[in-house]
Amino acid sequence: MTRPIPGIVDAQTLAEAIVDTIHEPLLVLDEHFTVLAASRSFYETFRVEPQATLGRLLYALGEGQWDIPALRLLLETIIPQHTAMDGFEVDYDFPGLGRRTMLLNARNVIYATSPRTTILLAFTDVTARRLIERERAVLLERTEALLQQKQVLLQEMQHRVANSLQIIASILMLKARAVNSEETRFHLKDAHQRVISVAEVQSHLHASEGVDRIEVGPYLNKLCASLAASMISDHRPIALTVLADHVYIRSDKAVSVGLIVTELVINAIKYAFPIARADARIMVTFKGDADDWELCVIDNGIGQVAAFAPGKPGGLGTVIVQALVKQLDGRMAIITDHGVHVSIRTGRLALALPETHDEPKV
Repeated sequence: MTRPIPGIVDAQTLAEAIVDTIHEPLLVLDEHFTVLAASRSFYETFRVEPQATLGRLLYALGEGQWDIPALRLLLETIIPQHTAMDGFEVDYDFPGLGRRTMLLNARNVIYATSPRTTILLAFTDVTARRLIERERAVLLERTEALLQQKQVLLQEMQHRVANSLQIIASILMLKARAVNSEETRFHLKDAHQRVISVAEVQSHLHASEGVDRIEVGPYLNKLCASLAASMISDHRPIALTVLADHVYIRSDKAVSVGLIVTELVINAIKYAFPIARADARIMVTFKGDADDWELCVIDNGIGQVAAFAPGKPGGLGTVIVQALVKQLDGRMAIITDHGVHVSIRTGRLALALPETHDEPKV
């Protein structure tokens, strides 16, 4: 509830003082759109004088420059129907100001003791704001175009890398078939398998959503499913499963993790089950977070393949795994009790990893 104003004169003085102190340009119009009062900011903003403004029809101010169609629509059509209107945007070459974008706020004041009405019309200059918004929209459009171009270039690069790996793999296989030395053929086929492994990791990495971060679970599931489809035959069935926490890691780390898993899984498929077994299984697990995690590849095979142990000689796969573990600042441990359990840990988990393990295999 407002306190009653003691008299008409005091109320008029107060109203004029309020109008004069408002920072935004403000006009007070009668029901015929004649200017009854204007704020000081109106005179300053539009560079007009009181004697050329007060008592004149709004549309006749200046030399008729204020006869703006959008302003007529607001005052003559919208305000009589709605009493008030906020944020009515007008883009116009305003007199004394130039091209500006204005938000017009209007109120139709109805008096309880008089049939007359008064219209309050306020102007807010949003030209600079709209310019920033347009520049931002242009910048966003350019950024999206650059991102799209980057995505196209990335896809082209991925396609070229995949083709190059396929060509290299084909050359190695052709050479393996052409040589007479069994040892040379073995090494060429081994190198061929490594190239195929890299190609598989790259293809699954690029199929994942995003570029900077990769979700480990779906990534390893796709990778292992591909390995199983290409290397596990029906007459020597092996169950290959993946259990992974809901973790995202950087794409560069995902490449290393994928290559390690590929090498360890291929090693287990090749050597852990020389005789077919109905219960043969290989499990890949990933636990932890983006910085401190543990990767395990576990099989229930013959438990005699420890070639990946640090310091022990081995083939190309051994060198690859040891180099990748070092690149990840991780530590690797191997248990060969009732199968092979290879664990690789990074971060604080790696620091806490004991030098030797004699606990039973999980």
